[in-house]
Amino acid sequence: MASFFHGHPQAGHTRDSTSGPARWRPSTSPVQSTVVAALGQASVGVLALPASGRIAAGKTFLARLCEQAERYDEMVTYMKEVAKLGGELTVDERNLLSVAYKNVVGTRRASWRIISSIEQKEESKGSDKHVSTIKEYRSKIETELEKVCEDVLNVLDESLIPNAASGESKVFYHKMKGDYHRYLAEFASGEKRKGAATAAHEAYKNATDVAQTDLTPTHPIRLGLALNFSVFYYEILNSPDRACHLAKQAFDDAIAELDSLSEESYRDSTLIMQLLRDNLTLWTSSDNAEAEGAGAADAPKKEEGEAADKPTEEAKAEEPAPEATN
Repeated sequence: MASFFHGHPQAGHTRDSTSGPARWRPSTSPVQSTVVAALGQASVGVLALPASGRIAAGKTFLARLCEQAERYDEMVTYMKEVAKLGGELTVDERNLLSVAYKNVVGTRRASWRIISSIEQKEESKGSDKHVSTIKEYRSKIETELEKVCEDVLNVLDESLIPNAASGESKVFYHKMKGDYHRYLAEFASGEKRKGAATAAHEAYKNATDVAQTDLTPTHPIRLGLALNFSVFYYEILNSPDRACHLAKQAFDDAIAELDSLSEESYRDSTLIMQLLRDNLTLWTSSDNAEAEGAGAADAPKKEEGEAADKPTEEAKAEEPAPEATN
């Protein structure tokens, strides 16, 4: 699709903007450097901040330490406290909160996919005793997932979205809302799945409306939104045509303005464009295989593990978690 992209998506893996929460984040500096820099900044101007600002700075620094120590549950706690102080989060605070939740939910989504895969294998062997035990354990993981997702959604609805002033923030938070409703839809069934899917679609649509007026086609947040929204269509709504159309449109629009892409966002934007291209390659090759009557069963159309999961999530690529910067 674009000559400056090389390589092919890993077989059977679609990519969605949440594929790999902590492991794969577009960053410009190591976490350790970020923490050290944050400490230096804290000692310089923190006393000049109002009380709420000093509290936020302290909690944010603790969140950085938690990230370095990979204690993401605590990282979530600190960033929730920052969010509830009121006012719009800085880009750095926003990214820290996103990274924290993506790691907390990401480990559980990965666990869910693994257990679901084992459950399917045991069912195919007719091992009723094992299947019963596995179902109970899967249910435990789903309860944890639901709790995390509802927690994020509450923070978004009560603090983050109401306080979002810039177009960039609005897109970021509505996209985030769509993502976590999508995660709920991945393992839900019946009316709960339908409700989660409807809420996810509404959030993604709200984000898209703002993105198209406030963000350029090459903006990494707009591209990440298109990536995850297309995965939602493919994995949750089972609509490959709409998924491919959305992904291709976003990719083509970005390509048309690539020359004007700022150096600051070049790396992040081109990374997400690569993921869009990988998904398109995967989805269209999957459709071709199905049309020929071959390989359809192996196509990650329901990778539903990470974006819309059914037991194989990484079938599609999700947008990587943002890097927290100073």
